[in-house]
Amino acid sequence: MKEAFRYIALGVVRLVLGLTFLFSGAVKLIDPRGTQYKIEDYGSAFGLSGLLPEGLSLVLACALAITEFLLGIHMLYGIRRRLVSSLTICFMLVMTPLTLYLAIRNPVTDCGCFGDALVLSNWQTFGKNVVLLVCACLALRYYQWMPRFVTKKNQWMVALYSFVFAALFAGYNLWRLPVIDFRPYHVGADIRKAWTDDQQDFGQFLTTFIMEKDGVRKEFSLEDYPDSTWTFVDTRTVQIAPPKRTGVGDLFIQDAQSGEDITEQILGEAGYTFLLIAPYLEKADDSVMGRLLTLYDFSLEEGYGFYCLTASGEEGIETWKEFTGAEYPFCLADAVVLKTMIRSNPGLMLLHDGKVIGKWPSTAFPRAEELKDLDEAPDAGSMTDTILGILSWYILPLLLFLLIDAVNVVINKSKKRKES
Repeated sequence: MKEAFRYIALGVVRLVLGLTFLFSGAVKLIDPRGTQYKIEDYGSAFGLSGLLPEGLSLVLACALAITEFLLGIHMLYGIRRRLVSSLTICFMLVMTPLTLYLAIRNPVTDCGCFGDALVLSNWQTFGKNVVLLVCACLALRYYQWMPRFVTKKNQWMVALYSFVFAALFAGYNLWRLPVIDFRPYHVGADIRKAWTDDQQDFGQFLTTFIMEKDGVRKEFSLEDYPDSTWTFVDTRTVQIAPPKRTGVGDLFIQDAQSGEDITEQILGEAGYTFLLIAPYLEKADDSVMGRLLTLYDFSLEEGYGFYCLTASGEEGIETWKEFTGAEYPFCLADAVVLKTMIRSNPGLMLLHDGKVIGKWPSTAFPRAEELKDLDEAPDAGSMTDTILGILSWYILPLLLFLLIDAVNVVINKSKKRKES
């Protein structure tokens, strides 16, 4: 009975550790740029922004994603159990004090451990890490009780395959765009409606009336407002629910020349609108300038709007114009918002009546002829289908490895029986 309980408890510990690290690593592999931006936020918060090159922060983001993914896979399959449990403890011994500091000082509002897929407060993250640290200690203490799901002889196959898959998957999401977009500007999102709702949502408030009668004061709501024998003294208003904002309300677009707020104008345009999003024109990929000019000419022919949104100053805009021959209008917006809208510099977003119907990185800008048959917003696809597609690419070859391993086990047992 005691051994059965130990097996069950250790199985729960193993699932908690494995699935948490697997999920955390997977969402970072889907959006390595997002993890890079979060690392840069940490650098700024700790005064290290000048010491952390952009290339290094991206390498760290990919390394962190791959490490967490592999720790989760190794834990679930029982690969190198003692080593993986030890590495997990070391990882948590670094992250737990760090998240405690974040919870107390709050230099960044979101730790980014699960990317944009699941946002936790700093105190929630610290509590999660405490639980994971305890689980990691138990896993190391009783690692021999964890069964292997692949033989020790062939576990290198699963480990190597998982590493190659993680590296290639991260590279694909960097070269193109995240295959799953957890941000509010994903394809299919109605950002016009979301922006309007955010602007109008101030949360819920409750107003009560302080009344007095015979020297006694009481508070009444509007529904139970008393009769005229009570004398009005004052009112009290308290917020009972915070605003439920999507984050799109942070979008603020200014005309680069006049400084006029044109956010509502751009989002309110009927038909198709192209948004060229370049957080920093000084760092933007200028190899796409020919394709951009073609797309701009196409938008003029079809009567579509075309705007470049950037956080660069006047000098950066003028340099870009001179170098690329750009004639499209430039608008100013916050760099953080622009990097949230699309993980590319520059990137292209296509709106239809304020709804996102297309997003392209600089490595895959569409040709004008590909857009001529646009009659309505295309199907953005199901997130469930995308997740199933990703799982099939990883799991099907893995199942083949496991099948080969199981067949080898059966063959070896059969040989031993014959020899005996």
